[in-house]
Amino acid sequence: MGMTMVERILARASGREIVGVGDVVEPRVDLAMSHENAALVLNQFHEIYEGTGLQPRIWDPDRVAIIFDHRVPAESAKTATNQKKVREFVALHGIHKFHDIRGDEGGICHQILPENGYVRPGSVVVGTDSHTTSHGALGAFAFGIGVTEMASVWALGRVLNVEVPASIKVVVRGEFSAHVLPKDLILYLIGQLTAEGANFKVLEFHGDAIGRMPTSGRLTICNMAVEAGATSGIVPPDAETLRYLKHTAGVDDLPSVFGPDPDAAYARVLEVDAAMLAPQIACPHAVDNVKPVGSVAGTTIHQVVIGSCTNGRLDDIEIAARMVAGRKVARGVRMLVFPASARVYREAMAAGYLDLLMEAGAVVANSGCGPCLGIHQGALGDGEVALSTTNRNFKGRMGNPGAEVYLCSPAVAARSAIAGVISDPREAG
Repeated sequence: MGMTMVERILARASGREIVGVGDVVEPRVDLAMSHENAALVLNQFHEIYEGTGLQPRIWDPDRVAIIFDHRVPAESAKTATNQKKVREFVALHGIHKFHDIRGDEGGICHQILPENGYVRPGSVVVGTDSHTTSHGALGAFAFGIGVTEMASVWALGRVLNVEVPASIKVVVRGEFSAHVLPKDLILYLIGQLTAEGANFKVLEFHGDAIGRMPTSGRLTICNMAVEAGATSGIVPPDAETLRYLKHTAGVDDLPSVFGPDPDAAYARVLEVDAAMLAPQIACPHAVDNVKPVGSVAGTTIHQVVIGSCTNGRLDDIEIAARMVAGRKVARGVRMLVFPASARVYREAMAAGYLDLLMEAGAVVANSGCGPCLGIHQGALGDGEVALSTTNRNFKGRMGNPGAEVYLCSPAVAARSAIAGVISDPREAG
């Protein structure tokens, strides 16, 4: 019996010929990422060495990345002090993949890693963030771990006691209709699988619709694989992966790529006809409470957010900008735009997208995760309704348990911002 994509990656990273579902391995890590919670990781890291007489030492500083993105700029003295602590640690240990709060290289971790060429096909990527699953878009086995696990990775360069997960094969065929985007696909899948339907499994994406999907869309679907309970999402690398690495990430030494074995065994196979998909929306207060957008059209909204690690890339911003061009955001609606990185911000500015958005009434802010989880910028008032391109909508997610959050694509968000109510982007208005 052959191996799935993730099984092949884990076999190679563990120095084994073959692995199977349920095997326990200790794979070598190619990249270990943290954001501000590196302040917690470094505390655990130092505890590992207490009483040993040994000097704390990261196994390979070139394989560690730290990106400030959740609270940027710092919103409190506590955050600022923790960021200072991390900066000192980074300097002491020679960590070069460090992205501070800067207008030339900052941004959200799940955009920074791919656009800088830090993620390669066939690699093992771990991060102290559940949406580390994003990087499966480049053919990596990427998954979230806790701060204690990360501390051991910093010391050893391996993840301890990883149980090889089963995989669900998702085959997406056909052409997406106008204004139906990768976000609609992943919302639909989460609705079908439920929030626990892929627990301890990997979503492995296939089909001609995936083959034509740009890396930005693949990042979206892998990002939200975790919302179905998945350990990770992954797209076997192909010509698009190599194109992105060369032309977007600036990688010169392109890696060899591989996919799953033809006779790999899957826990389940899901088939989706892309042409049958309508724009989708996840309704309060669960990501799997998914419906076609038309079923809630007309719902009054107070805030629209476009951005995050899910939908803050250049094509997301372009879609929104073109949809609001020459129009105005409805009175009573706040439209907030958060590009995913400083690079995306500058590219969107050069292309004129930010001008279009601002002329329509949108507020463009620096790259960051703050509004997504409700800790910094864009919190909601009591009884308010938000429509967001982010990835979670449970009660209190955007800072107020007395508010409601709907999740959607950039097209739905932009169209609704103009209308002042949830709207189907396929309908003119």
